[in-house]
Amino acid sequence: MTGLLTIGETLGLVATGPLRHATTASVGIGGAESNVAIGVRRLGGPATWLGRVGDDPWGERVLRELRAEGLVVVSVSDPDAPTALMTKERRSALATTVLYHRAGSAGSRLRPADVPPGLVDDAGLVHLTGITLGLSDTALATALHVRDRAAGAGVPLSFDVNHRAGVWGTRDAASVYRSFAARAAVVFAGEDEARLLTGTATTDPEALLDELVAGCGGDVVLKRGADGCLARIDGVDLAVPAVVVPVVDTVGAGDAFVAGYLAELLAGRDPATRLATAVRCGAFACLSPGDWEGLPTRADLDTLDRPDPVTR
Repeated sequence: MTGLLTIGETLGLVATGPLRHATTASVGIGGAESNVAIGVRRLGGPATWLGRVGDDPWGERVLRELRAEGLVVVSVSDPDAPTALMTKERRSALATTVLYHRAGSAGSRLRPADVPPGLVDDAGLVHLTGITLGLSDTALATALHVRDRAAGAGVPLSFDVNHRAGVWGTRDAASVYRSFAARAAVVFAGEDEARLLTGTATTDPEALLDELVAGCGGDVVLKRGADGCLARIDGVDLAVPAVVVPVVDTVGAGDAFVAGYLAELLAGRDPATRLATAVRCGAFACLSPGDWEGLPTRADLDTLDRPDPVTR
């Protein structure tokens, strides 16, 4: 395997309007790590996802959907714990609330023994997020095992902070994040996440990038949403503006951004191309609802440049 390997929890998903009075809902799946893997796969790169699911219908759905997207799936079906669930409540055209039901889930029971021998060594790139680090002590132990195995095998590590306050509670997330950022070939962080990681209060993006770079072992990409991104790659600063689109749903846009960058990194593309594709993928994901359903193919990205959105 020469493509992406990512490890984490994928959840069942229930999406509704205002939940208090909802009578209908749509169901699906979602998870930051599998979203990134699907995004890389749609852009033509090979991708593998490893995780635990419950031995239940939600778990079956997770595995079926991921395989249908062309991922190599390495999974454990846990008979003693359920697949985690998230509820996405679209309260208005401008406001969405996501609630996670993860306590005691199968995914939180991830452990080092779930990682088959040779899986990490054969990867071209390993991608981890701060979500996995916070799920449980055993999930953190698994991430540490994978990180150290990757380092020993010369496999580069990608780390997206992707902070979830509800996952960490009162535990110290920042120090754990710093230990992974220091060993990563590339680190992704939003501005609030960068302040958490560095302990700085600055709101100046360039100063924030400097602070972030000082604590990281490799390249750094600062995700700025509607303002695009800033990055320092191979010691060179780059800034890419956002692509302006009519926004339908921003959930999953950050994962799309990361997928675009990593797909181009795996393809050997230069830093400017990686960032341009990342920004375009993030924009495209905002055009439709869903955590991953709107992730683009390369042909989809071409449509962003067309003056007429209708293809005949």
